[in-house]
Amino acid sequence: MIIREKEPANLEMPFRELDGWITPNEKFYIRAHFPVPKIDLASWRLKVEGAVKSPFRLSLDDLRAMPSTTLPATLECAGNGRVFLVPKVKGTQWELGAVGNAEWTGVSLGEILRQAGVKQNALEVVLEGADSGAISESPKPAGKIHYARSVPLGTALDGVLLALEMNGAPLTPSHGFPLRAIVPGWFGMAAVKWLQRLIVTDQPYNGYYQTVDYAFWQRDATGVALVPITQLQVKASIARPGMNEVVAANSTYKVSGAAWTSEAEITRVEVSADDGATWSEASLGKQTAPNCWQLWEWDWQTPARTGHYILKARATDSRGRIQAMERDPDRGTYEINHCLPIEIEVR
Repeated sequence: MIIREKEPANLEMPFRELDGWITPNEKFYIRAHFPVPKIDLASWRLKVEGAVKSPFRLSLDDLRAMPSTTLPATLECAGNGRVFLVPKVKGTQWELGAVGNAEWTGVSLGEILRQAGVKQNALEVVLEGADSGAISESPKPAGKIHYARSVPLGTALDGVLLALEMNGAPLTPSHGFPLRAIVPGWFGMAAVKWLQRLIVTDQPYNGYYQTVDYAFWQRDATGVALVPITQLQVKASIARPGMNEVVAANSTYKVSGAAWTSEAEITRVEVSADDGATWSEASLGKQTAPNCWQLWEWDWQTPARTGHYILKARATDSRGRIQAMERDPDRGTYEINHCLPIEIEVR
C-alpha cells in the first residue's frame, strides 16, 4: 500500500495491481480523518435516537442475531485522483488507488429504523462515528468533533447497509470495526466507520463534513449553492500502463482498468493513445452488479515511433452520462472524474 499519511492512516492501493473484480481486504484503501478509536465491545452500543417513537440501543450480539444480507459495492474516496489537479490543491494527494470493490455483509439500516418507528416529520438520518478530533483549518468549530454524515430518509430506509463483514471476514479496526455504513453508489465519505449513533432528524443536517467539507458548488436556475457530495460520477481509470511506464514500441500492450458509475451500468469504455484526438472501444468485463465497478481492457498496437504518449480512458453509462474531458472547477478538490492523462514512454 502507498502511504499518503502516516497518522491518521491514509493508504491507497497501487492501482496498477488491480487484478480482479473483488479487491482483497489487504489492498482496499484506508481513509481516516482522526486516529482509529479504541472500541470496548463490552460497553459499545449502537444508539438509535432522534425523531423516532422508540429509541433503543443494539449490542454487537444483537446486530449479529438480526437477518443479514451480502452485497457488493464500490467505494471511492471523493478526493481520489487529486494528485492530477494543477495547480496543486490541499488535501490528501491520492493518485488512482483510493477506490475498491468489496462484498459487504451486514444488516439493513431500514430494518433498524422501522423497529424504532420513524416519525412522520423525519427528513434525514445522521450516521455518527466514534472517531473524533479537532479540525486544523479554518473555518472550523472549536474543540473536538465526531466524524458524521447524513443520508436522506428514503435512502436510509431502502439503500444503506450496516456492515459487520468485508469479503467474508470481520471488519478490521482500520476498516471500521465493529460496524460501518455502506451507501451503494455514493462516495466513500458516506460510508461512516466505527458507527456509534444513528440520529433521525426532522431538519437538514448541516454538520462540518456535510457543508464545510465534502461539498461542492452546484449551479442551477436560482444561482450557485453549496451542496453535499453524494453519488459517484461516471468514470474510467487506467490501471496499466502506469504513470511514466516504459512500453515497447511496435508491440501489443493490453491496456486495462476499471469503470464505475451510480444507479446505472457502464455500457462503454473508450481509450485514446493520443491525448484524446482519437478513441477506440475497449472490451468490458463480464462480471457486473449494481453500483460496482466493471473491469475493461484494450489491446493497443503500440506505435513504431518512439516518444512520449498520453493515454486517456472515457466511460459512458446506461443513463447516457459520458465522462467529462475537462475538469469542473466547481467541484473544488473533490469528484475528480474527468479523463485523467496517463503519460508513458514508447521505446
